[in-house]
Amino acid sequence: MSIVVQTLSEQIFSLVRDRIISGKIPTDVAIRQDALAAELGVSKIPLREALARLEQDGLLLSQANRGFFVRPLNADEVEEVYALRLKLEPEAVGEAAKVATAADKAAAREALEALDAAAANDKTQVGRLNRAFHMSLVRPLHRQVTIQIIERLNIISERYVGKHLEPAGRDDRAHNEHLAMLDLWSSGKSEEVAALMRQHIGMTLADLRKQFETEKA
Repeated sequence: MSIVVQTLSEQIFSLVRDRIISGKIPTDVAIRQDALAAELGVSKIPLREALARLEQDGLLLSQANRGFFVRPLNADEVEEVYALRLKLEPEAVGEAAKVATAADKAAAREALEALDAAAANDKTQVGRLNRAFHMSLVRPLHRQVTIQIIERLNIISERYVGKHLEPAGRDDRAHNEHLAMLDLWSSGKSEEVAALMRQHIGMTLADLRKQFETEKA
């Protein structure tokens, strides 16, 4: 029985996370758990489990006697999350490039193809598939703590990916940068791909910083 509940909770977690990433759940009102559970056709117990996990992942916040809210996008979080990614992700990708197998390289190329298809046809999936591509460059490292930390940071980054791609032309730039990183990574060019990943994350941070400054002004 517990296995069924856990599986259901995983499914609910994915469904609600996708709605948060796509902006379908507003940030200024509490999530109506009764209505959401009825819409999904589930009880409130596995829904609450999923919401608690989403809070741990940094996508929700809870307030006493008020419930769960979607965490608003904010400049301070961008600075913190992307600074941590800059410290960890480029080096991890560079080290992974040294040990990636043929199967790892094929998986990374498939992840990029899926991301490109979503960018052209389904923008709601871009954040999730962008994370999947970035993680495909890290996972061959087989350092579980490092991988878990980087994935957590990428999960938090998912909503900011959509915001970053709002201005015209950034889809093409992101595609070109991803393709160049994949080619370097697949060729085992550790230092080069680490440098390009650092530039890629740094430019995204700079773009988001300007967007928040513009909105504030």
